[in-house]
Amino acid sequence: MRVYSTQRDPLNDILARKYAETADVSAIVQKIIERVRTGGDRALYQLIEEIDNVTLDSLTVSKAEIETALLTVSAELLEVMEQAKANILAFHQKQVRQGFASTEQNGVVMGQRILSLSCVGVYVPGGTAAYPSTVLMDVLPAKIAGVKKIVMMTPTDSEGNVPVAILAAAQIAGVDEIYKVGGAQGVAALAYGTETIPKVDKIVGPGNIYVATAKRMVYGTVDIDMIAGPSDVLIIADHSANPRWVAADLLAQAEHDKLAQAILVMTEEALIEKIQLELEQQLAELPRKEIAAAAIENNGKIILVQDLAEATDIANLIAPEHLELSVADPFALLGKIENAGSVFLGHHTPEVLGDYFAGPNHTLPTEGTARFYSPLSVDDFVKKSSYLYYTSEALEAAASAVELFAETEALIGHARSMKVRRDNDSTFAAKDKKSADRFV
Repeated sequence: MRVYSTQRDPLNDILARKYAETADVSAIVQKIIERVRTGGDRALYQLIEEIDNVTLDSLTVSKAEIETALLTVSAELLEVMEQAKANILAFHQKQVRQGFASTEQNGVVMGQRILSLSCVGVYVPGGTAAYPSTVLMDVLPAKIAGVKKIVMMTPTDSEGNVPVAILAAAQIAGVDEIYKVGGAQGVAALAYGTETIPKVDKIVGPGNIYVATAKRMVYGTVDIDMIAGPSDVLIIADHSANPRWVAADLLAQAEHDKLAQAILVMTEEALIEKIQLELEQQLAELPRKEIAAAAIENNGKIILVQDLAEATDIANLIAPEHLELSVADPFALLGKIENAGSVFLGHHTPEVLGDYFAGPNHTLPTEGTARFYSPLSVDDFVKKSSYLYYTSEALEAAASAVELFAETEALIGHARSMKVRRDNDSTFAAKDKKSADRFV
């Protein structure tokens, strides 16, 4: 990993982010979306055969397939997923918000209602990979929010089967319907609905460039969680850090993807060589070493800073998806962190705890968007609706102010909406005849 120093290198060079150079697939995705929108199920079967080279008898995962998955998956994995479910539920239940109402002395009643979305689509990458953790993280907050129907979309393997771990996780999490559709066509089916697949209110979940592009294109027709890019981690380490542990955490992120970013912000120059050596040794042992090596070589960096105050400044500027505080007193730094998707405190809290088991959501803002985006939460599966009630006395008190605003904005129809009520109440009208006469 290349080593930078805040005492030697320009800040712009230190902070430079190498964004993925990806092909523009917008035209391809737009055609896929239009085919699904107009062709429904028939278009889905055709696209699955054309793109995935799979011929399906049904788009729907059957109860028999789910039952087989539960029998196939090891009892140990089922138990671990149940434990993870309990942790995720315990954390996210604390996010539930209540509506409110207030009654003023003049008779005005106002408030806000918290309403769950009716139907949500969860996209889960599949095919050759299986990420049951994504199922739990994306579905359980929706269940807590009270979403009435949760639909899962996931591609199959070459034999037309969904990985059993994904099906088991879906059953544990409480998914209502599962469909064997991936890619942009899966996103389009959720956005517009087909004869088999219901139209949803929101689509959440990660995916490749085709999925991400499709989500961007259907936004507005439905809501989406975020447009996620390659994953990243930033580790702030001081003299107390264990080089072997730090290297392992950097590589855990690097093995995700060749575009993944692993950054170490270090106060102790003497430890850098030890960490570099550990990276080299541990990398050789990884089954995904080619992927991890490319990520470390192209996107990894070590930033030497003067002290932990400068380290937190750097972290806030980078706004990482995952931030590990591998320092002697992590809680002393927590209050100084402003931009991070999720923070992992201390030497015994590696980021992988958050990936699978601890409870906080692992669907996090990437590529610096932690400056303004938040982790997936119960809030993502509800909407808010306000309400308002005025008595005639309260309306009388507010009438002239509302009319003045409307007149200032040249919206005389707005002002007249108030005026006609004044005209129908002689007492009301007589009290402020001058104001009422403005629009006569």
